[in-house]
Amino acid sequence: MNEEHGSSKLANALGALAVEMQARTSRDATLQAIVHGAVEVVPGVRWAGVSLIRGRQIVPEAPTDPVVAELDQLQSSLDEGPCMSALREHHTVRIDDLATDSRWPRFASAAFARGARSMLSFQLFVRAENFGALNLYADVPHAFTDESTAVGTVFAQHAAVALAGANQRVHSKAALDSRDVIGQAKGLLMHRNKISGLQAFELLVRASQDTQLKLTEVARWVVSEHEGQIKGSDPLLDESHWAGEAGRKQSPRSL
Repeated sequence: MNEEHGSSKLANALGALAVEMQARTSRDATLQAIVHGAVEVVPGVRWAGVSLIRGRQIVPEAPTDPVVAELDQLQSSLDEGPCMSALREHHTVRIDDLATDSRWPRFASAAFARGARSMLSFQLFVRAENFGALNLYADVPHAFTDESTAVGTVFAQHAAVALAGANQRVHSKAALDSRDVIGQAKGLLMHRNKISGLQAFELLVRASQDTQLKLTEVARWVVSEHEGQIKGSDPLLDESHWAGEAGRKQSPRSL
C-alpha cells in the first residue's frame, strides 16, 4: 500500500512539474524550471544544470550552483565526461563514484576536486531532435540508485518536451518580429515614394541583394532611419555601422 502511495505521489509530482515547465513563457524560465524541478524530484540530486547544443558548441545553461557551471563547462572544454557521452552515445550515463571511475579521468579528477562525487546525465531529445543534456550531481558517492535513473529518465522526457515548446515559441516570436519590421519598412517606403506594397517589397529585396544584408536588417535600417529623422539624429546612417567582413556590406542608402 505504501509503495502504491509512493508511486502515486511521484506520478503526481512529475505531472505537476511537467505542467509547470511547459507553462513558462521564455526559454530561460523553462530551463530554470527544469533544473530546479530535477533537484526537487530526482532522488539523490544536490545540483543540476543543462548543457545545450548550439551549432557545433555545447553551452552550459541554468546551473543551480557555481560548481555545476564549472563542471559543465569543463566537460565541454575537455570534450569528455558523462554529459558528452549522453549527448553522443547513450541516452543516460551514471557515475557512482567520481573518485574511482576511470572512463573520463581528466574530468573525474577535476570534478572530485570540486566536491562532486556522483553524477547522472540524460540526453534531452524529442524524436530525432537532440537539444542537449540534463546533468545531475551529488556530493556523496553512490547517491544515485536505479530509482534515480528511472525517475530521471521520465523527468528528462518531460523536460525535453518543455524545451521543444520553448524553442518553438522563440522561433515563432522571431518570425513575427521579422514580419512586423518588414511590414513597417514597406509602409514607410510606400508613403515616402508613393509606390505599391509589391514595389516597396521589391525595393527591400534589391537593397538586401546589393548590400549583402539580410532582408530584416535592411528593413530595420529603414525603420531606424525614419525614427532617427523624427528624433533629429540617426547613428545608423554612419557608414561604419554597415561595414562588414572585408568591407563588403554598405548601408542601403539608396532606399
